Amino acid sequence: MTSRSGTAISRRTVIKSAAAIAGAAIGSNAISGFPTIWAQNIKDIVLHHAGPPVTAIPAIAEQASKDLGFTVQMQASENADLLNRFLSQSSAIDCADISLVYLRYLTGRNVLQAIPLVKAKYWDKTIPLLTKGEYPDGRKAPSQGITPMMVLYATGPDGQKVSNGAPTEYVTGVPTVINGDTLGIRPDLVGRKVDSWADLLSPDFKGKAALQDNPTIGIIDVAMAMEARGDIKYGNKGNMTKAEIDKTINTMLEVKRYGQFRSFWSSFDQSVNLMASGEVVIQSMWSPAVAAVRSRGISCAFQPLKEGYRGWAYTLGAMKHVTGLKLDCFYEYLNWYTGGYEGAFIARQGYYAAQPDNAKKYLSQAEWDYWFGGKPAATDILSPFGKVMEKAGNVRDGGDIWTRLGNIAVWNSVMDQDRYLTRRWNEFITS
Repeated sequence: MTSRSGTAISRRTVIKSAAAIAGAAIGSNAISGFPTIWAQNIKDIVLHHAGPPVTAIPAIAEQASKDLGFTVQMQASENADLLNRFLSQSSAIDCADISLVYLRYLTGRNVLQAIPLVKAKYWDKTIPLLTKGEYPDGRKAPSQGITPMMVLYATGPDGQKVSNGAPTEYVTGVPTVINGDTLGIRPDLVGRKVDSWADLLSPDFKGKAALQDNPTIGIIDVAMAMEARGDIKYGNKGNMTKAEIDKTINTMLEVKRYGQFRSFWSSFDQSVNLMASGEVVIQSMWSPAVAAVRSRGISCAFQPLKEGYRGWAYTLGAMKHVTGLKLDCFYEYLNWYTGGYEGAFIARQGYYAAQPDNAKKYLSQAEWDYWFGGKPAATDILSPFGKVMEKAGNVRDGGDIWTRLGNIAVWNSVMDQDRYLTRRWNEFITS
């Protein structure tokens, strides 16, 4: 539908205009009993949002439901369970937190539908590292691993193929969250300076190190450590050859037999408990897990390392079966989700919103300066749930947003030799 001037008119504009006219008529007593069309139609809609526990947070769904007039329900699952749900139970999910890595698994499986960019209200607010493959200063993004540009743009409206870097008018999902991961440490227990990925394998931390039990991530963390200490120079740490996988896993087997690793964690809570208890002093870690340890009053750092960070991002995608009014509601939710409230909420866990200027609207100046600006905290910094996480005067680990994201060395990945890697990884874990 277009106006007389030729300008496109969206379905939502028509609905909202009709609702406004109806409301005016009711207010003037011109008619009685005329429904407010949008509100009446959507009040029984329920969107089922599936994602990892660190982003599929009930408090976000509650606020969305309050603001939008329909119901959003969060369903949280860890890693492999979440991927299995996307693949085998997609009809029970309407919208999903999908990592760049999982897009490699899901695209072409008739699970997702493409999102037209014209539906993404804040696309131009999304950081160019994700949408253009470059930094704000024009530098090109790192190319190791699965980069955003490899999986973000779909070739057409069915969303079953990606363009492998060429921007199009359709995307597999809209970016929502991004971060650069590093090692978590207990500064009060490590006993010395930690500034390199090589420290993950250092004998100084024998029996006190832990690794994430996820082959596509765990092996990259070890590869960062091995390359840092000079064991090997990889062509692409995010897409290893069989020989590189063998070299890495064989080294991991030796390190495991030596007793380096205390544990291999598979859930957020496990990583928090390992660090909080002091069983582990250095490990693969997520930023919200570091925040959770700190909120208990325990020293924990997301340590900047000289070799750089392992980057990742999440997108919000629509499942293939979502149509009609529910699809309209999905787009409303998508634009609410990227509009700032959710971005500010997850920023308080240590993540970066993919639309930082929108998140800024929901953060105090002190919060913005601390989380995004790398400045000393002007006040005590609270977690999303109101617990003191940082005392006034402290500075965020890693500094400002572009000091961290500008130093990504490799992205999370699914390798071409993924099946071989998984087989070798299982050999490592069960040895």
